[in-house]
Amino acid sequence: MEEKRRKVAVVTGASSGIGEAIVRLLSQNGFHVYGGARRKARLEALARETGMTPILLDVRSPESVMRCAEALPSEVHLLVNNAGGAVGLDHVMDMDESGWLDMYQSNVLGTARMSRALFPKLAGSGLGHLVNIGSVAGFETYAGGAGYCAAKHALRAVTETLRLEWLGQPVRITEIDPGMVETEFSIVRFGGDVERAKKVYEGMTPLTGADVAESVLWAVTRPPHVNVDAILLRPLDQARVDRVFRRASER
Repeated sequence: MEEKRRKVAVVTGASSGIGEAIVRLLSQNGFHVYGGARRKARLEALARETGMTPILLDVRSPESVMRCAEALPSEVHLLVNNAGGAVGLDHVMDMDESGWLDMYQSNVLGTARMSRALFPKLAGSGLGHLVNIGSVAGFETYAGGAGYCAAKHALRAVTETLRLEWLGQPVRITEIDPGMVETEFSIVRFGGDVERAKKVYEGMTPLTGADVAESVLWAVTRPPHVNVDAILLRPLDQARVDRVFRRASER
């Protein structure tokens, strides 16, 4: 495919996990990908492997979001708002307000900032597509998850509201809501405690970043008149956000 005809995709949180998997799959399927994240070395390594264009980006910063938007081409066909994550498992009575604010900044305000900043380029492409990576935590709750669940519930509200506000505009809107995915998510949540993070997936088979990336690719390659509103996917071993089947022999 000639470079000038390749669709332009922007992926936030691109340096690891689900974001990295999305970058790889989109690049393999003809997109020119701009990957944004805070970790420069990881971005550059991924760029060497995939041909992605790296952009230093912190979605919690309005200034960083605007610099990113200015660095992009005049037309963007796809924006994947993947940056986010969880901090801690504190109960409401013991909440760390700084952690809750950080989750809201990245999952909710970061998504809204990127969507606002790139809307002219998405609409200008003639048929843009906005994909927000949510979570089953946007539908359900669990003890110790109030901060993260609140942020993902809010993200879902933003997504659904954008469908109303952008109705009639040439931009499709999709939300992908995964259940348990084994990435760096739990390592970050537990402040770098790798052993504690491993126990989250003990005795069960979680989703992978590649599984989520496949759902993104499927949604964005439907015919132009088809909008996939949402995809909720879980591992077979998970029935609810807090209900998981674990094999005793694997503990």
